[in-house]
Amino acid sequence: MGPAELLVLTFPQATITAETAAALAALRIAGDIRVIDSLVVTRHADGEATYGELADFEHLKAVAANAGGELPLIGPEDAQEAAELLEPGSVALLVLIEHVWAQAAAEALRAVGGRIASGVRIPPENIEEAVRAAEARVAAEK
Repeated sequence: MGPAELLVLTFPQATITAETAAALAALRIAGDIRVIDSLVVTRHADGEATYGELADFEHLKAVAANAGGELPLIGPEDAQEAAELLEPGSVALLVLIEHVWAQAAAEALRAVGGRIASGVRIPPENIEEAVRAAEARVAAEK
C-alpha cells in the first residue's frame, strides 16, 4: 500500500456538485488515488450538521467505486470535527485516499527496512507565497 491521507475538501454550497464529483472520480479512474473511505458532511442553513456515505448520494457514487468497497475508517468524531469548519449552508467531503502513484516507492522503502514516517500537505497558496518571497530575495541580492 502507498501512503494514505485524509483530506477535508470544503465547498461554499449546500451540496457537492456533479462537476466536482466527476473531477474526483477521474483521479480515481486514472489510478492516481484509491478511495479507502469517505464521508459527506453538511452544515445546514439552521446550523445543524448531518453526514452520510458517498453511496447515499447518487451523483457521488462514482468517486468511491472501489471493487472491494470502502472500509469504515472515518467516523462520527471526524464528521463533527469537519462540521466545525463549515459555515451554515456549506458542505465538506472527507476522503481517505491512498496515493497509488507512490505505492512503488513505498514498497521499495519497505524492502530495505525504511518507511514513510510522516508527510505534510502544503496548500498551493503557501508554495506560491514562498516562491514569490524567494524570487524577491534573489532580485534584491542582484
